[in-house]
Amino acid sequence: MSDPAHALTLQFLAWVAERPRTYADAMEAWRSTCPRLSIWEDAILDGLVEFDSTAGATRNQSRVLLTSRGRARLAASRDPRAGARHDAAGRTALKVASG
Repeated sequence: MSDPAHALTLQFLAWVAERPRTYADAMEAWRSTCPRLSIWEDAILDGLVEFDSTAGATRNQSRVLLTSRGRARLAASRDPRAGARHDAAGRTALKVASG
């Protein structure tokens, strides 16, 4: 997938993975009023990020973390062989589109 929303989702996941982020950080940096670029909201709905609230933390103080699904999506984007199909000999199988 090479659409801009997919690229922005990967950028968001990398941003979250880079260092600890709070809900307030994410809202400030990634909230959008454009219904076509709802990267932050889509990542939540797709189960790519979750919130970790320690006892007594407000919502804005809760940490934003990648889920296992979010980590897998980010790892696959960084490793071109991730998700590639391999034949019995371990060679990467390429899919050729016919016209």
